[in-house]
Amino acid sequence: MSILLPCLLWWSSALAEPAPWYLWRSKVDGQVFCAQTLPGAGWERAGGPYRDARCEKSGMPGR
Repeated sequence: MSILLPCLLWWSSALAEPAPWYLWRSKVDGQVFCAQTLPGAGWERAGGPYRDARCEKSGMPGR
């Protein structure tokens, strides 16, 4: 039984995927930048998902 928990934890981490990146545009001045999470109330999603932090590689693998 003591080996079962570490095996389950390893298996769940092996199946994990990285979070997608999105382009966000400021509602105030139109600035655009790349982030994984909503930067705040004054921003809207402008593109994505992307696979990299520069928002250049389109799409997510396995989806």
